[in-house]
Order: sequence, then structure tokens, then C-alpha cells
Amino acid sequence: MTMKHIVNKGNNDTTLLLLHGTGGNEQDMLPLSGLIDNDANVLSVRGNVSEHGMPRFFRRIAEGVFDEEDLVKRTHELNDFITTAAQENDLNREKVVAVGYSNGANIAASLMYHDKDALHAAILFHPMVPLRNIELPDLTGKKVFIGAGVNDPISPRQETEELAQALTEAGAEVEIFWHQSGHSLTQEEVQHAAKWYQSL
Repeated sequence: MTMKHIVNKGNNDTTLLLLHGTGGNEQDMLPLSGLIDNDANVLSVRGNVSEHGMPRFFRRIAEGVFDEEDLVKRTHELNDFITTAAQENDLNREKVVAVGYSNGANIAASLMYHDKDALHAAILFHPMVPLRNIELPDLTGKKVFIGAGVNDPISPRQETEELAQALTEAGAEVEIFWHQSGHSLTQEEVQHAAKWYQSL
């Protein structure tokens, strides 16, 4: 299983896994990688699902209602793809940090829900709870940054707080940065994410 992607080799051992939002592609998140870690390797991936011509990482039934069966399938596919891409490009599989926005943040969270070794850490911009009624693996030692808007109509506050609680209860160290905007990605939250990243 292959996925359209871009690999840029960097000067350190970390790989930023860039995961776009609905309708995005493997080019969209590239500017963020330079703001977060200009020396990291970059693996930027395009989702394999098309919703009315818009790339996504998994199907949804309606706005905010995920196709859970497809989400689980696509999560495992993405996890396998990351492993293959790491082998083919001589990347350290144990030092992959996800940077996901919206739909991309949701599948990044799902990676952590399914496999404790999938990610070293994660930056989740405007995520939702990927799945409920699932036992998370032991995420002790994992760090997660969540950027969220208090006026976000797509990822409301309770979604952010529920996701943070689930990850925390599984042992992860979670930091939430709230800003006054809606679902759009803000320069302010990217700056805070970059500062948080320095603590890894």
C-alpha cells in the first residue's frame, strides 16, 4: 500500500510526519515543518480517501461523524506506510513526530490510540476524539501538544478536553493551547507548538 508523499532529508534524527486537513495535500503542511524544526527530516503524506475530490485520511458519514471501520483500517495502513517509508529513506522509525491539522490530527491521534510505538510525540491542531469505547495502549512517556480554538465549530471544546483526558489517562503528557479563533490554524498556535517541541 503506497501513499502520495514527499520526503525531505534533514540534519537530525527526528522525522516530522505532516498530515493535512480535509481537501489538503502533501504540499500544504510543508511550511510548518520549517517553523517547528528546520533541521528535521520531513515525511509529508496525502490521504488516500477522496470526499467529493477532496483528499482525506479516512471516510466520514457526516460532519463530525467518522466511519469508524474505515478509520481503523486507514490508521493501520498509515502506520504500515510510515514503517516502510522509514526503511526506504533511512529514517529513525522511533523518532517520528506527527504534525496534523484537523483530519490529519484525527488520524494522528488514532495512531496513538492503536499503537504505543507509532509516534514518538504528536502536535495536534484542532483534533477530535477519533474513537470511543476503545482501550488505549500505555502511552507513558509520550508527549502531545493540542492547539484548539475556543470558537471552533468543528472541533468543540468538549472534544478537545475529552481527547486530552483520554490521552492523559493512558499516561501521555498533554499540553493544550487555547486561542480565541475558530477552526483555522493560527500563527499563534504554531509558535506555541514550536516552543513546546523544543522540550522533546
